[in-house]
Amino acid sequence: WIASGLQPDDVAVVEPAEALAQSARDEHGVAVYGTLDDMAPGFAPRVVVLAVKPQVMDDVVPPYGRFAGPGTVFLSIAAGKSIAYLEGRLGQNAAIVRSMPNTPAAVGRGIAVLCANQSADQTKAEACRTMLAAVGEAVVVDDESLLDAVTAVSGSGPAYVFLLIECLAQAGIEAG
Repeated sequence: WIASGLQPDDVAVVEPAEALAQSARDEHGVAVYGTLDDMAPGFAPRVVVLAVKPQVMDDVVPPYGRFAGPGTVFLSIAAGKSIAYLEGRLGQNAAIVRSMPNTPAAVGRGIAVLCANQSADQTKAEACRTMLAAVGEAVVVDDESLLDAVTAVSGSGPAYVFLLIECLAQAGIEAG
């Protein structure tokens, strides 16, 4: 996002792993906090990106509910966690955009599909789409159930292609 023009001063990261936190500071010049409680009490983000493993969402997400309000949208890239799940932890009025990017995003060639809840107006949904378009294409859909197919085909599919390529390369090495 910084490479696409987002200013480091506009980014705050919560990262409890010190090595990753230091990397974010050194490589990108962003503010990094070990916990959400380390942030200033009046901090009011426009976008909160929930980029954690789905299995830790129950512990990680609820404290972010303090940011739920008209000025903030939550962008989740956690696989398999529905909008209803997020509303249950952030509040029914929280503006939420659920998305599923894929691994080619790491080289700027990804595709992400997004779906917004009713609290996320067109401006908020477009802000999230623009953020994800920084690493490839991004498409907004109205039917959240389409994200299940995206997760299965687009989200996971490239990993299988990469595994096949790795296996072919290893076979070539072993064959001389």
